[in-house]
Amino acid sequence: MDLSPDHTQSFQDADRGLIDRLDPCIITDNQDHAIWDNEAYNFLAETSVPNTANPSLWRQAQLVAKQGLYKVVDGIYQIRGFDLSNITFIEGEKGIIIIDSLTSAECAKAALGLYRKNRGNRPVVGMIYTHSHADHFGGAGGIISKAESTKIPIIAPQGFLEHAVSENIFAGNAMARRAGYMYGYELAKNPRGQISCGLGSTLSSGTVTIIPPTLDITHTGQVEVIDGVELFFQITPGTEAPAEMNIYLPQFRTLCMAENATQGLHNIATPRGAAVRDALAWSSYMDESIILFAEKTDTIFALHHWPIWGNDRILEYLAEQRDLYAYLHDQTVRLINQGLTGIEIAEDFSLPPKLQSAWHAQGFYGTVVHNVKAIYQRYMTWFDGNPSHLWEHPPVPSAKRYVACMGGVEEVLRKSESYIKEGDLRFAATLLNHLVFADPENKDGKELLASTYEKLGYGAQNGPWRNFYLTGASELRGQKTSKNLLSDQSEMMKALSLHQLFASIAVRLNGPQAQAHAFTINLYLTDLDEGCRLILSNGTLIHRTGLKQTEMQNSAADYSCSITHSHLLSFLATGKLGEIEAETGDRSCLQKLLSFIVNFEGDFNIVLP
Repeated sequence: MDLSPDHTQSFQDADRGLIDRLDPCIITDNQDHAIWDNEAYNFLAETSVPNTANPSLWRQAQLVAKQGLYKVVDGIYQIRGFDLSNITFIEGEKGIIIIDSLTSAECAKAALGLYRKNRGNRPVVGMIYTHSHADHFGGAGGIISKAESTKIPIIAPQGFLEHAVSENIFAGNAMARRAGYMYGYELAKNPRGQISCGLGSTLSSGTVTIIPPTLDITHTGQVEVIDGVELFFQITPGTEAPAEMNIYLPQFRTLCMAENATQGLHNIATPRGAAVRDALAWSSYMDESIILFAEKTDTIFALHHWPIWGNDRILEYLAEQRDLYAYLHDQTVRLINQGLTGIEIAEDFSLPPKLQSAWHAQGFYGTVVHNVKAIYQRYMTWFDGNPSHLWEHPPVPSAKRYVACMGGVEEVLRKSESYIKEGDLRFAATLLNHLVFADPENKDGKELLASTYEKLGYGAQNGPWRNFYLTGASELRGQKTSKNLLSDQSEMMKALSLHQLFASIAVRLNGPQAQAHAFTINLYLTDLDEGCRLILSNGTLIHRTGLKQTEMQNSAADYSCSITHSHLLSFLATGKLGEIEAETGDRSCLQKLLSFIVNFEGDFNIVLP
């Protein structure tokens, strides 16, 4: 495959089946704030690539910005360009089954409206979540209400709910801050700013909801029939998400690959932060997909990008996607066992020629460099075995020492400028980062680092890398973050089990403040018919959940009460206790516990100390 801008097959596939567009493609929330503006990407219609963008990323940006309702095959329709991800409609005998629901309720509602405008007011008879990432379930509340969800099957892979909420809660504040960098949320949409994130244009910023599944898929080969549509499931845990599954639709001879095979190399470790994924499992499940489905599949689609038609093309595509992750895994591990570190392996790692030339294997979203380091981390941890790296100074004291060793601030500036002139932007950025962390008020250093990041961003083929560089440059120049992506956790909190809820509270406990105190609290959740025992001990919050009411009554505590789940969440959010029953003991224990719980700031520094 020729990696040249005039290769047209992807554009033919991305345009195929277009039925209708949303005009203009601007979606607002209930306060009339735009939470999705696809019109902002109209500048991509320019045929000539500006010198502020990598040509391959510009091409990918043009492809993912295409929006509208598309026919995949008769009976299967997708809406693309309404969010980072796609929403898919499967037509049954009387209604529609929806696969994935975008990130925001507002976008999902608009997508359903465009579908019904063109295909009729068909009722929703089932909903499927392919995996546990918010851009695939967050819009569910815009499709159906929680009351309606009790009347139709809501299908997800086993473990979906646990992973869906835990990934977004435990380290959610830090992930949300970094997601702003990864998706370039604060950047202007123009040739000098955010043009894409490779997987899609960007994330929508509306209301993230979650409707719990009612039917788990537990094993490959499980078949469910909804409204006359047969669904054959292949579970793929540990691939692109901890809980994920592919779906084969035999009557359509069509395969849904969830997010396991897209039109680009994916992340083994995502820059926003998440558990490192298993490249070996990813490749193995891809091969299983080939064995199970390839010979009887005429069409393949995923929940990002555009479909592929034709059995020969599909087989080649799946084999190359399989080989992509297998090669990354196997060759990284081979070189690990020859004594190389992750950064050494990544620097000179090359894919086989056929994969290098395949558009769908390019690093628009994930990169070979980061994926190799991620595989190293999965097997060997972050530590490379060099004793000098066991106990290094943190960034600021380390930077001050580096700057002193190099002759002071002015000398670092001079050396950095010489590396920039030589074209070594990578090392210039390293030197200038030390300068900024040693002397964050130095305007010349910050501006030179910002312009270096800008140059690196303009040359990046990878969407997240470009967005990281340009967002870093923007913040060095004084741009402040206004909103963290996916930072509203209110709906997520409602979906947490008591175990997950108190585990998420425990990581917010200020241990040094709490360690001088010790007490026990018994809470009985009346509407859940479940008891919880909280033990503050040595600066930790221990929780025991799933207790029966009799166990609570027979267990002494410094404070006990009965409370509803909603009132408990309200108390944790506001400090106001609300209605309680059966109260005994010292209520101040509850308030004291709350005083030890910290609220995270969403705009902590990244490019500044």
